[in-house]
Amino acid sequence: MNLRAPYKPLEKVNLGISVAQAMLAQDAQPLHDLLPFSGAGIYALYYHGDFAAYGKLADINQTQGATVPIYVGKAIPEGGRKGVTLPVGVSGARLTRTLYRRLMEHAESIRATSLSINHFSCRYLVVDDIWIPLGESLLITRFSPLWNLLVDGFGNHDPGKGRYNGFAPKWDVLHPGRAWAPRCRPRVETAEQIAAEVASWLDQAPALVQSRYVIRESVAAYHVDRLDPRVED
Repeated sequence: MNLRAPYKPLEKVNLGISVAQAMLAQDAQPLHDLLPFSGAGIYALYYHGDFAAYGKLADINQTQGATVPIYVGKAIPEGGRKGVTLPVGVSGARLTRTLYRRLMEHAESIRATSLSINHFSCRYLVVDDIWIPLGESLLITRFSPLWNLLVDGFGNHDPGKGRYNGFAPKWDVLHPGRAWAPRCRPRVETAEQIAAEVASWLDQAPALVQSRYVIRESVAAYHVDRLDPRVED
């Protein structure tokens, strides 16, 4: 007998999945055109440009809409890592622009390179603090975003004076332009080698194979019942 544990919607992981699904249900917006907003939460960036190594990913996002993220991240409220409670506004959102500022930091990093900011869109969701890390983790597990897992360093900040002993991030080798990156130790890999590694990785990325189901699967059940009433069983 095949016994399955009953589904428990209030289990932590299932609540986390609902948060991730809620973010995916948001409309994608151009990264360069975001208006300031309040709150902390989770987000995904999508690439649909002409950088050759990202061709397979970009083609999906160009033809199917923002579908496969190139990067997933989170923005925790000020003091969140220390357990500090911040004031809450009348809407229930924290009085912070942490998430908006994080997205603007990413836009600044992109603008420092030869990549075009016009080739990026994003989804984001303002989330209660407790669900932010879990929501981000589930999205990364689901999509295996390129800039999270292979081309590291996009989300890095300037390490500061006296802390440049680490190697320059792969992201900065492939997309030079951020002022602080050349102060780090040079990597062995060249931009050409990393680009080749990216192309090979994307050829095998499961998120690309499953891309057409990603956004709509959460509402698929609603479409099943909306049959033509003239159709008989």
